[in-house]
Amino acid sequence: MSTLSWLSDSIKEFFRKGDLLLLSLCLIASVYGVVLIFSATRYIGGYSNVIIQMIAIILGVIIYIALSSADIELFTARSWKLLLVFNLAINGLLLTPLGYEAGGNKSWLHIEGFPVNLQPAELAKLSFILLLAWQMVYLRERGHGLNKLPSLLQIAGHTVFMFFYISLLSHDFGMGLTYLLIFVVMTWAGGVRKRWFLLAVVVCSILIALLLSQWSDTYFAQRILVVFDHLRGNEATLFEQTQGVGWQQTRSILAIGSGGLTGLGFRQGIQTQSSYETSLPARYTDEIFAVCGEEFGLIGCLILLLLLGAIILRCIWVARRAASPFSALVASGFAGMLFVQVGVNVGMCLYVFPVVGLTLPFFSYGGTSIVTMFAAMGMVSSIKMRSLPSWLRDHSRGIS
Repeated sequence: MSTLSWLSDSIKEFFRKGDLLLLSLCLIASVYGVVLIFSATRYIGGYSNVIIQMIAIILGVIIYIALSSADIELFTARSWKLLLVFNLAINGLLLTPLGYEAGGNKSWLHIEGFPVNLQPAELAKLSFILLLAWQMVYLRERGHGLNKLPSLLQIAGHTVFMFFYISLLSHDFGMGLTYLLIFVVMTWAGGVRKRWFLLAVVVCSILIALLLSQWSDTYFAQRILVVFDHLRGNEATLFEQTQGVGWQQTRSILAIGSGGLTGLGFRQGIQTQSSYETSLPARYTDEIFAVCGEEFGLIGCLILLLLLGAIILRCIWVARRAASPFSALVASGFAGMLFVQVGVNVGMCLYVFPVVGLTLPFFSYGGTSIVTMFAAMGMVSSIKMRSLPSWLRDHSRGIS
């Protein structure tokens, strides 16, 4: 069979069995994001950010279709060692001259002549989810069970290692936190008992309290503490809440609040369109939700959240119909990845979560981010293409 013939058959198969609904939702969300980026970058002048984002979307759609035809379970079974090396190597490149620092984080790779910087931890999230799902299925099939302490220590050790590896190399705690929260979602979906989660919450709470008490004067600790001070209305730290470490979140909630129900209008947001230093920071990346709130109001924000919610629910729908436990865990992991990033990003903009520099999936500017999201959804589409038929799924449930 020629390459062109194989490619033609693969595309036809995708349009017959691929998840066109999921692709449509991703495209609508991405186009909405381009509209927001177009408005949020007006003060810069030029359209380079919009063009780069559109190119990334087109590349993402191509990758989505390609991955829909791939058997990710077979690939992971044969290449799990390669995936592990990839996770270590691509993040390790941050220690080379390619490592690029911006905003206090050394999270990007700058390749001369390449139009965008690459974020290794974004790419490694995909292989991390595949590896964690494979590890969980391996432990279960070998009779160890996921609720036994040795099994939990293995999967938790894998996750904690990645958390520290990424956080120490890039100083990007937000990205490392994403890995931890993805682990929580996948272990919950995998059937780990609630008592282990309760124990983890208690241990983590004690550790965080101890660390904050010891390092309360550090900038990182202040970014966490200022959220609690803000929520409690602590007037003693009012300056820090509005002018100090809480500056970004203060501008964000002011922008969202000024939008009201219907917003100030496209390209009419006061902070979104202002070029002054006192305006909304990171408006086309971390704070894109605030741009939506200011220019399109509560209605625009609800549409944004409904789109993202529909994508997450579609991933869960695919997970429930998956042909194997591995596929179900992978789809759940990608749903968890989206849920975590949406929750953290919106929480930052609403001043109920510390600023940790996480983008809003499909909406924030970022070539690596948008391509990664489409790649993840392409794998979900692959799982959908290989899902069990309803009669067989119902029969298998009856036997179990």
